[in-house]
Amino acid sequence: MPEHDGTPANTAGAPLPQPQVEKASHWLPSLVWLVPLLAALIGIGLVAKSYFDEGPTVVVSFRSGEGLEAGKTKVKYKDVDVGQVRAISLSPDLSKVLVTIDMNKDARRFTAADTRFWVVKPRIGVSGVSGLGTLLSGAYIGVDAGKSKESSHDFTGLEKVPQVAGDQKGTYYTLHGESLGSIDAGSPVFYRRIPAGQVISYDLENNGQGVAVKVFVNAPYDQYVGKNTRWWHASGVDLQLDSGGFKLNTQSVAALLVGGIGFESVTGRKPDTVAAAGTEFPLAADQARAMREPDGAPITTVFYFNQSLRGLSPGAPVDFRGIVLGEVRSVGVEFDPVKKDFRMPVTVDMYPGRLGRRFQETVTDDKDRNAGPLVLDRMVSHGLRGQLRTGNLLTGQLYIALDFFPNAAQVKLDMNAYPLEVPTVPNALDELQAQIASIARKLDKVPFDQIGNNLRDSLKSADNLFKKVDSQLVPELQSTLGEARHTFGAAQQVLQQDSPMQSDLRTALQQLTQTLQSLNELSDYLQRHPEALIRAKPQPAKENK
Repeated sequence: MPEHDGTPANTAGAPLPQPQVEKASHWLPSLVWLVPLLAALIGIGLVAKSYFDEGPTVVVSFRSGEGLEAGKTKVKYKDVDVGQVRAISLSPDLSKVLVTIDMNKDARRFTAADTRFWVVKPRIGVSGVSGLGTLLSGAYIGVDAGKSKESSHDFTGLEKVPQVAGDQKGTYYTLHGESLGSIDAGSPVFYRRIPAGQVISYDLENNGQGVAVKVFVNAPYDQYVGKNTRWWHASGVDLQLDSGGFKLNTQSVAALLVGGIGFESVTGRKPDTVAAAGTEFPLAADQARAMREPDGAPITTVFYFNQSLRGLSPGAPVDFRGIVLGEVRSVGVEFDPVKKDFRMPVTVDMYPGRLGRRFQETVTDDKDRNAGPLVLDRMVSHGLRGQLRTGNLLTGQLYIALDFFPNAAQVKLDMNAYPLEVPTVPNALDELQAQIASIARKLDKVPFDQIGNNLRDSLKSADNLFKKVDSQLVPELQSTLGEARHTFGAAQQVLQQDSPMQSDLRTALQQLTQTLQSLNELSDYLQRHPEALIRAKPQPAKENK
């Protein structure tokens, strides 16, 4: 029997093939390490993809985190998601809320230093209703890309939605006015009653005597803003009640609700040179004041009156023969320790430049300086005085009228005083009241009681006299009248036509008439025959020797 070597044999007795055990042991370790290697590569790829897909991270500070949620609140630009809030925390001093935002990889432009962030919520403002979509979706953070070349990762969020987007074309201007009026951020700016822009913001002037309003005029309307453009309050309802009566002026339906600002050039035409961005303009109270010539710097003056100022209010005009030279700034009361009486000071802003350049040149040769005080001094020296007058009988509004009173006492203005004191005179009604009071004082001095007593005594004396006349003189007067009647009867008998005296008188008159006729005939004859006078002339008698 053959020797068996341990190799399996098939039924036929032939040896079976042996498996390659040594080769399999060399390949198994490489396959095992391939799986973690692939996992590592996938992880590295995911990390790389996450790194390259990850955008910048910014931190925005807000006063409040109302409506914001970490992991949910979106950041949108023109309603497109550009980021998401990752975390919300408080600042170390607890004064602000720090919102960490992960921006998308294509949102690197939103790291410019002048990028603006704000919270979009439902708001109702002068420009309308905004953010209604957030009622269902919740608040989100709005962003406006900046244009600065410098980048930043820390920003301060805006508390209000900006009125102008960064890519909106137009020009910014600054207006300076006395008060804000009825305008607010978002109020429209009108050009010929067409909405041409909006109010961006406003602030108090550094000196506290006015407001600075920043406006934005959209393109292409900004081409109509020139150096001589005038700006004014186009308030919702411009209703004025003054000495001139009622005045109502409006711009549009939008202006009726939210007010606004209007602008236009003096000539009404397109300016040759467009105003540069940031140009500053004065803001007038209304269109009429904006369109008139510049008045220059006002002169603060004061008028003292010794009468009631009821009906005189700030803004009342100061009129010089129909020309408004100023307006009342304030009305007050002041005690005069010298006269121990109250007097009423009225502070007025005067504009003597409205009298014309030619008049000012006659007062001073220096055209560059303000000749206002010299103009007032010259006019006061010629009798210029202030007087209260009634401008409207219906409303009882008063105004200050300036006019010349030649008989007024001479007054010299104190040019070093502030404000300049312009003398006043009482009005006609006050003069009449003073005259009536003077007459009343004089009548009060008349001794009416003594006059009444004397009149009563005189009446008693007259009564006694009438009684004496009735008892003594009347009988004598009756007898005298009887004798006079008898005498008149006798004279009547003498003068009757059939009385002898009348007959003799008629005969005498007839003879006298005949004599006069004869004399007339003789006179005529002598005129015709003057020689008869010679013949009839008697001859002188001869002397007897």
